[in-house]
Amino acid sequence: MATTVGIFDSGLGGLTAAAEFEKLFDNKKYIYFGDTARVPYGTKSADTICRYATQDTRFLLDKGASLIIVACGTVSANAIDHLKRNFDVPIIGVVEPAAKKAVELALCGKGRVTVLGTSATVKSGAYERAIKKLDASIEVRSVACPMFVPLVENGYTSGEAAELFVKEYLQPTVDFEADAVILGCTHYPHLSGVIGSVLQGSTLVNSGKEAVIAASYLLGNDSVSVGGPEFYVSDAPESFERLASIFMQKDAVGQVNCIDIESY
Repeated sequence: MATTVGIFDSGLGGLTAAAEFEKLFDNKKYIYFGDTARVPYGTKSADTICRYATQDTRFLLDKGASLIIVACGTVSANAIDHLKRNFDVPIIGVVEPAAKKAVELALCGKGRVTVLGTSATVKSGAYERAIKKLDASIEVRSVACPMFVPLVENGYTSGEAAELFVKEYLQPTVDFEADAVILGCTHYPHLSGVIGSVLQGSTLVNSGKEAVIAASYLLGNDSVSVGGPEFYVSDAPESFERLASIFMQKDAVGQVNCIDIESY
């Protein structure tokens, strides 16, 4: 039986994972949910994040998804174990795949990894644990970047505003000279141009991309349901549709449907 993939994020950030899915699984079906009514997740408590993630997963399963990609660093860091305990479908987060890629890069260099994430992600320590589990010798420095999500959600992915906040957060880590910089929130690849200009010499690891690659190891191309994407949000579908077409570099992403996520 073909697998239908569900992808969710707190808003637009998970579209980086959706774009990578389209590259790897050409013309295959996926269902995307962006929780635009409750974004950002990164400032919420762990209990609230678990509740939101449970509702998001229930919605995708209700729509027919049989494998879930959690394209949200905050949920992956704080609620992935909760989801795996409560749902009997494959669930892939972004933490472990990104950590694996970063360790591979670090072992070819100075053995240093920088993790950029939301406040909740950094507080959880999930990336550090995943990295140290793979290789305890790796040096890890984590940086909370709470303004990155609002910047991306409002279309400020370059220019003075983006440069101001990126430099504010990252300048203290320049001397660390990390081999790999994990973009620990799927919103952050939209700021990769600015981030790369500050952290020159480091390889940026796209956590959403690594999660999709991990999913591809579980799924043969022929086992994925055929059909185009379906997009759902919990608020402001017109705004999402406009920004999604920009972020995914498409003329249009198709109809975006608004749902009541609190009912799940």
